[in-house]
Amino acid sequence: MFKKIAEFFEEVKLELKKVVFPTKKEVIGSTWVVITTVLIAAFFLGLVDMGLGRLMTLAFK
Repeated sequence: MFKKIAEFFEEVKLELKKVVFPTKKEVIGSTWVVITTVLIAAFFLGLVDMGLGRLMTLAFK
């Protein structure tokens, strides 16, 4: 039982050595892409929400 657990953690160690972590520049670039995408989506959804809200106000007046 303990042998299998030890073997598992050895395999985890080996797999972690294969991982290539992004550079600081890549992380910053990806972060800006995510922030920009979220802001654009929020702006668009805000406009849709306001438009539908006004449409419902007119429809149920």
